[in-house]
Amino acid sequence: MKRITGVGLVGAVLGMFLLAMNAPAIAGEEKKADAERLVSKSLLTFEAFVADKDMGPSLKSLLPRAKGVLIYPQVLKGAFIVGAAGGSGVMLAHAEKAPSWSGPAFYTMGEASFGLQIGGESMEVVLVALSEKGVSALLSTSVKLGGNVGVAAGPVGAGAAAATQNLSADIVSYARSKGLFAGISLDGAVVDVRETLNEAYYGKKVTPTDILVKGTVKNPQANKLRAAVSKAARGK
Repeated sequence: MKRITGVGLVGAVLGMFLLAMNAPAIAGEEKKADAERLVSKSLLTFEAFVADKDMGPSLKSLLPRAKGVLIYPQVLKGAFIVGAAGGSGVMLAHAEKAPSWSGPAFYTMGEASFGLQIGGESMEVVLVALSEKGVSALLSTSVKLGGNVGVAAGPVGAGAAAATQNLSADIVSYARSKGLFAGISLDGAVVDVRETLNEAYYGKKVTPTDILVKGTVKNPQANKLRAAVSKAARGK
């Protein structure tokens, strides 16, 4: 058995101390990396929805009057737990006179009772907030869709774009599972803020209001996502 000398023991203890001291920084970097991956995946999800021949026209017809867009790259069946990666998404917002879209702010989705009506074990979800009420509700710490905030399934397929003209819900939802697109109702789903990801992504404690309304923080890593949403909202 190798004998540990006094100097070796001091070195080992010092190493453990330094590791413990650096643990918060390491955890913060990991959270930041998680947030950046979520933003990148959200861009891919949004582009896929817009490009789809059945869903794209409907979604693009809503975006010019949208005040907010919430994108979930993956929502897992049976995994609706606050903080779980499978139910995480990002939100961008657009004020009427603002030159560009702000965000992203990070959210989760949980406690949904709707199930996956379009089949599969997971799905991608895009929520479009059409009213100030819808955006304001999403800025709160937690909101239950279908309660004080009306949510409707977005129309898909032939004639879907024209059908969006009659939609008056606060929030309109779209989903994709195994390549199949559909409009589904998310009544009962609970949307919560992911404070830890917001802090890691922007390097300080911030609220969704700071990010989406006041615009006091930005992260250039999200430039492509903001540009894609802005472009689609301009009908391009």
